[in-house]
Amino acid sequence: MEIDAVRGMTSTLNKPLADKKQREEVQMNNRKILIADDEQYVRLLVKSALDTSYSVLEASDGEEALDITRTEKPDLVLMDILMPKLDGYTACYQIKTDEATKAIPVVMLTGIGHELNKRLSQEMGADGYITKPFNLQTLLDMFKKYEPVTCPVGA
Repeated sequence: MEIDAVRGMTSTLNKPLADKKQREEVQMNNRKILIADDEQYVRLLVKSALDTSYSVLEASDGEEALDITRTEKPDLVLMDILMPKLDGYTACYQIKTDEATKAIPVVMLTGIGHELNKRLSQEMGADGYITKPFNLQTLLDMFKKYEPVTCPVGA
């Protein structure tokens, strides 16, 4: 009986997706976003806002963010600047200078809104900068900006 259930699931998974919307939903659910912030409530806020559309990975410090980026290869990294063990500038720089991860967009998500910090983030390789507190639409717009362009099936 259990074998039949597994066969049924396998045959369903092997069927081509019926429509464009279904393909897009599967694509979005396969996208990974890493939120690196030492404040748990910020990670939870971002995760709750995106959990149904993206696979959200979490890191509570810069070293963990770097390790996860190298192993999981997320589609986007949201990086706080002030974190323990390794600050966001250094983690961003290491991501952007590593051949294996340099193409991954890194967006600084921080409470520091000074122009000098924005410029330093750019110099470290950051692709964007969002200041806390942020609104959900700003976050979603940033994700759309860095979504990979996909080739239509059958093209």
